[in-house]
Amino acid sequence: MVEYFVYGRDRAGSGDLKGELTPEHWAFMDEYAGALIARGPTVTEDREESTGSVHIVDLPDLDAARSFAYDETYYQGGVFEDVLLCRFIKHLGTTMWDFADAEESYGRYLVLTKDAPRPLSSKHLIMYGDLRSLDDDTHVGRAALVEAPDAAAAAVLTEAAETDVHPWEFGGRR
Repeated sequence: MVEYFVYGRDRAGSGDLKGELTPEHWAFMDEYAGALIARGPTVTEDREESTGSVHIVDLPDLDAARSFAYDETYYQGGVFEDVLLCRFIKHLGTTMWDFADAEESYGRYLVLTKDAPRPLSSKHLIMYGDLRSLDDDTHVGRAALVEAPDAAAAAVLTEAAETDVHPWEFGGRR
């Protein structure tokens, strides 16, 4: 089995379409319930609207990963502007459901970086790992799901020089 990071970024103005497709999306994800390591939407700063969808999933091979990413309901329906699909080298031996140290007043964030600083250790890390290219296993960055008081603190937690920070929430059926 191989772990993959899949991040579909919503097309501008696709919120209503995404809402219509959500039951089908969840049904699709139900087929992968045992393989999901982490999942959830990226959202606007006020956390009122979705901006994307993150999944870290353990699959048998690249063909299965491509099927997961590109047969998915939101992708097929035209919700996503683009999809980032990478191998994921997990640095924590857990899933997001094992995260037990939540701070009530903190938000959750997806942090993407290009560089690869030393391994991280914090009770505020939900999940993190290296992103690798699909074709030649080249390091292309790092992804972290973290909790922090704000986006700036989430960026600092990863210790990377350049970060792309997105508010994120635990996903799954509500």
